[in-house]
Amino acid sequence: MPLLEVQNISKRFGGLHAVKDVSFVVERGAIKAVIGPNGAGKTTLFNLLSGFLEPDSGSVVYQARPIHGKSPFEIARRGLSRTFQHIRLFARMTALENVMVGCHVRSRSGFLAGMLNLPWTRREERQIRDKALEMMAFLGIETLAGKEAASLSYGQQRSVELARALASGPAILLLDEPAAGLNMRETADVAKLITRVRDLGITVLIVEHDMQLVMDISDEIVVLSYGEKIADDVPRAVQTNHEVVRVYLGEDDA
Repeated sequence: MPLLEVQNISKRFGGLHAVKDVSFVVERGAIKAVIGPNGAGKTTLFNLLSGFLEPDSGSVVYQARPIHGKSPFEIARRGLSRTFQHIRLFARMTALENVMVGCHVRSRSGFLAGMLNLPWTRREERQIRDKALEMMAFLGIETLAGKEAASLSYGQQRSVELARALASGPAILLLDEPAAGLNMRETADVAKLITRVRDLGITVLIVEHDMQLVMDISDEIVVLSYGEKIADDVPRAVQTNHEVVRVYLGEDDA
């Protein structure tokens, strides 16, 4: 059974059909990419999957349970986490504190327990700190732990956001343009990190414009155009798909 099933999902914004009857599955342990020209509906699709938008129709089934209509917090707590196209870190918090935020999705202590500073809440906070440091070490950024997020380079901030998503303990990770704004070396590092994440047993769904990155690491690729799915196949088949070539290169149908 697929880990994630997207079934005829649609979303309109006024007269714009941003996502139209899109269906696909993501198998457990796979790296699957979603590609398409600007305005194809990729980020809207991610927002629908992660609860930041509610679909007009269709369904999202994760681990055999429907999650459409659930809040982003509920979805993250069930094991579906994401990063964003535009980095969303807490600028005045340290890198470690930002990563610890991801762990709190699964914490038990609330506001009152924290205010009372009970022994079990202190123990849980130590566990959260240890987990956050573990994720930063996995990504090779543990030396950034005490640095303010605003002082980090763009590539470092990307890595901190990825560590925060991993700290939530996801079964599937949605990466929205993780290589955006990165140079060739940084992009190559991101590709290695994504494959290492998959090797941890975490399924990956990625939106990305860098075609070399997508073709190198993806098991399957979904292609969107004007909100509709035009292909869903292995990388080699997508590369030779006439409709995909036409959409990307603007070939005539003559």
